[in-house]
Amino acid sequence: VHLQTGQCGNQIGAAFWQTISGEHGLDGSGVYNGTSDLQLERMNVYFNEASNNKFVPRAVLVDLEPGTMDAVRAGPFGQLFRPDNFVFGQSGAGNNWAKGHYTEGAELVDQVLDVVRREAEGCDCLQGFQITHSLGGGTGAGMGTLLISKIRE
Repeated sequence: VHLQTGQCGNQIGAAFWQTISGEHGLDGSGVYNGTSDLQLERMNVYFNEASNNKFVPRAVLVDLEPGTMDAVRAGPFGQLFRPDNFVFGQSGAGNNWAKGHYTEGAELVDQVLDVVRREAEGCDCLQGFQITHSLGGGTGAGMGTLLISKIRE
């Protein structure tokens, strides 16, 4: 299960999903156009099969403001993700670690954990969590470390 938190984490995550989709023969909407049996065999590491040969990433996209989510949705692979896996607030963390960890992020963390739990329960064999986030700033660093500590619990 992949979590991407904050502007940095979501930008890195968007590039990751674009690359990994290409490696698995998926287009921007998750439709399989590949030619290799190996691509299909390995698909379930990062993707769930939805329907009609369409695949959806096991990704949870998190931010404390809607701007980054809008940018991901508008990007070339924005239609790849489940719409209800976008979890975001309205206020932002203002590049402040404490706001991301203790106040704004703490208000949103239960909602994020519910989506993470749903994705984890949908796995046949959960291998772990992959998290992209920044090390400095508000949402990525503050809320990112909060999510890591909550997942460890």
